[in-house]
Amino acid sequence: MTFRTRLADWLQSPLVTNTIIGVILFNAVILGLETSKPLMDQFGDVILMLDKICLAVFVVEIVLKLIAHGFRFFKSGWNLFDFAIVGVAIIPGAQSFSVLRALRVLRVLRVISATPRLRRVVEGFISALPGMGSVFLLMGIIFYIGAVMATKLFGAGCQHLMIDACTDARHAQLLEWFGTLGKSAYSLFQIMTLESWSMGIVRPVMEVYPYAWAFFVPFIMVTTFAVVNLLVGLIVNSMQEAHSQEENERTDAYRDQVMARLESIEKRLSEK
Repeated sequence: MTFRTRLADWLQSPLVTNTIIGVILFNAVILGLETSKPLMDQFGDVILMLDKICLAVFVVEIVLKLIAHGFRFFKSGWNLFDFAIVGVAIIPGAQSFSVLRALRVLRVLRVISATPRLRRVVEGFISALPGMGSVFLLMGIIFYIGAVMATKLFGAGCQHLMIDACTDARHAQLLEWFGTLGKSAYSLFQIMTLESWSMGIVRPVMEVYPYAWAFFVPFIMVTTFAVVNLLVGLIVNSMQEAHSQEENERTDAYRDQVMARLESIEKRLSEK
C-alpha cells in the first residue's frame, strides 16, 4: 500500500472526519461571536485567532487531500465545493471587503460535505432539479394566469366602480394588492404560502366582491395542495434513488475488495 493510499484512508477515517466536523461546528460558533460588538471589543483578538486556527485546519486538510488524490481531487464535486469555500477565505484582501468577510460563514456548509447523510439529501435535491424545472414552469403558468385574472377582477374592477368609491380605504387596499400584474403575483404568492391569506387578504376582498372565494379557493387547492406536494414527492423520490445508488456503490466496492482478497489468496497458494 503506497503512502498516498494510506493517507487517503486516514483522511476518510472516522477520527479525522469527526474532528473536521467538530472544527466546522466550532468555527460556526466563532463566526457567530464575531457579530457581537461587545464580545469583539473584549475578546476580539482571541476570537480572530481561533478563526484563523480553524481556517488553518481547513487549509491543511485540503492540502493533504490534494497530496493523497492528486488530480483526482478535482473530479469530485464535493472536493471542489470545499476548495471553493476555503479558497474564498484565503483570497488576498478578503478581510477588506464586507461581502467577502460575510462569505466566510459559508464554511459552515462544509458540514454537508463532511456528513454522508447530509450529502445524500443534497444529492437527492440536485438530482430532482430537472423534474422540478417542469413543475416550476407549470407553477409559473398557473401564477401568470391567476395574476392576470386577479388584476382584471379585483384591481381593474375597482376602476369600473364609482370614482368616489375608489377613494375608499378598502378599494385603495385592493389596488395595493391587485392593482398591477406584479402586485397580483406577489399577493397570490402570499396566499399560496397560507400566510395571513384569509383574514389578511381574502376576507377583505370578499367585503367588496362577495364571490371572490370562488377564485381563491381553487387557486389554493391547485398551487398549495397539488403543485407543492408534487415538488415534495419529486425530492423524496430522488433521495430514495440516491440512497439506492449509494447502497449499490457500497455493495460493488465490498465485492471488489472480496474479489481482490480472493485473487491475492489464490496467487499466494499458486506460488506455494
